[in-house]
Amino acid sequence: MSVTVLSMDEIINAICLHMAERKAVRVEEVRVELSWDEDTGYTAEVWVQGRSQFLVESNLIESILRYLHSEYGIRAYRENVRLELDEEITAVVTM
Repeated sequence: MSVTVLSMDEIINAICLHMAERKAVRVEEVRVELSWDEDTGYTAEVWVQGRSQFLVESNLIESILRYLHSEYGIRAYRENVRLELDEEITAVVTM
């Protein structure tokens, strides 16, 4: 079994790339802030063209899956990705 760990910066990059593609804007126009809360779990607030949008964990994982495929050539599934919180939020991908 192989394990890939994405840092918080890589998760943010994944979300930026995904949202830029979905909103048809440049990556530089997307801002992301990740957070974890007992009530809502892992979320991200995303700003695109001055508008704010909240993403839930499943949206984050969707972005991570696309990033894994485009940047690492890894085809993973939702059940392969686990978000963890230590000093920062990371994504652990087990294959």
